[in-house]
Amino acid sequence: MARIQNSVRPTFQIGELAKRTALSIDAIRFYERRNLLPTPSRSTGRFRLYTPEAIERLRFMRRMQGLGFSLQEIKEVMGVRADRAHACSAVRQFLKTKLADVAVRIQELQQLETELKADLRKCNRALQQQRGKTCACPVLEGEERTKYT
Repeated sequence: MARIQNSVRPTFQIGELAKRTALSIDAIRFYERRNLLPTPSRSTGRFRLYTPEAIERLRFMRRMQGLGFSLQEIKEVMGVRADRAHACSAVRQFLKTKLADVAVRIQELQQLETELKADLRKCNRALQQQRGKTCACPVLEGEERTKYT
């Protein structure tokens, strides 16, 4: 339900904002409490009234979260957004830092993949050698040995 405030800017109640951003009302209120979304003006009936800028801001936040930015990082990026003269260089630095974090995470995941493949090979060998006999799981046995040594 759109309303006109000050006869110039269209405003929306929280339900309409939720529909337009595919967020829940609780999520929108959460972002407000975390100061990621400015406190909206209120109607005479005390309903929150949001502007189209709130839609843009929430969509931006969701996009940034999709890129792996934390809410604190998003808050910092949004703070930079207002300073158009220096925004690009500041955002570039945020992106470089995030990219470095991703590179470290990829390296960690590749190491994890190597370890999981090695453990899977151990299990496959043990099951092939087992042929109906019971035997201890080499992965669990390896864990027990490393735990107590």
